[in-house]
Amino acid sequence: MQAVIANQDGDTKVNEYKHFEIIPASPCIGAEISSLDLSTPLPKAVISELELALNEYLVLFFRDQELTTLQHKQCAEQFGTPEPYPLVKGLDECPEIVPILKLPDELVNFGGVWHSDTAYLQMPPRAALLYARELPAVGGDTLFANMYAAYDALSDGMKNLLADLKAVNEAGKPEIADTRVHRNPDPAKQKLRAVHPVVRTHPDTGRKLLFVDRAHTTRFENMTVAESEGLLEYLFQLQVRSEFCCRFKWQKGSLAFWDNMACQHYPLNDYHGQKRLLHRISLKGEIPV
Repeated sequence: MQAVIANQDGDTKVNEYKHFEIIPASPCIGAEISSLDLSTPLPKAVISELELALNEYLVLFFRDQELTTLQHKQCAEQFGTPEPYPLVKGLDECPEIVPILKLPDELVNFGGVWHSDTAYLQMPPRAALLYARELPAVGGDTLFANMYAAYDALSDGMKNLLADLKAVNEAGKPEIADTRVHRNPDPAKQKLRAVHPVVRTHPDTGRKLLFVDRAHTTRFENMTVAESEGLLEYLFQLQVRSEFCCRFKWQKGSLAFWDNMACQHYPLNDYHGQKRLLHRISLKGEIPV
């Protein structure tokens, strides 16, 4: 199947996929992949095509997968090195997999803010694979946003202003820390902090993207919170404009595989009184430049 993708200059190119069907989820980000079984090892040619698709669409969706915990980990290992989530204990049988859980009596959902996972680490994850195990009857969708598109939408003057800025990212920023309280995070690790370029260059595509997020970014380096607030708020709102986003409706057995460098996500909290359980595994990243 052929897929037509717009690049950062607005030009289009055609990529051909021979090993699966691919259906875009929106004009800007996301695609659903069909006819693949992730419970068994994938041929190298399929892995190469999926990596190409991930670079183009930023998040890939798979339906009707039946994965054990071990198979989930083995699937992830075909694309990188799994690493544990630093703030909450993973599964006993697989510490690299963290349960993303909201119980019926809870009102706050884990990670319920627009974010890029663990931006407070010196080497944030390259990607993540999230697998649905138990879902509410209705609700609990996840939104994804394209950070290439956000950067490309900036004026040349704003791009020049941001080019050399770095931002402070903290695990304990209240917007995100408050969503973890009921999962008993390690208090010492709530102090994790990292400084990253505001404009990051993707190591695979060479494209520039905005690398700040509402959940973790507190200020610009060498500036106060008050001095940083106005510009950061502008960037946070720009990043999640509707035309840069897609919305994924989960079903039991669905898996989302996203590029944690070039996209952000936001789990909707619209299913009070119902249980939602997904398992996430993250892939080791590198120092942003």
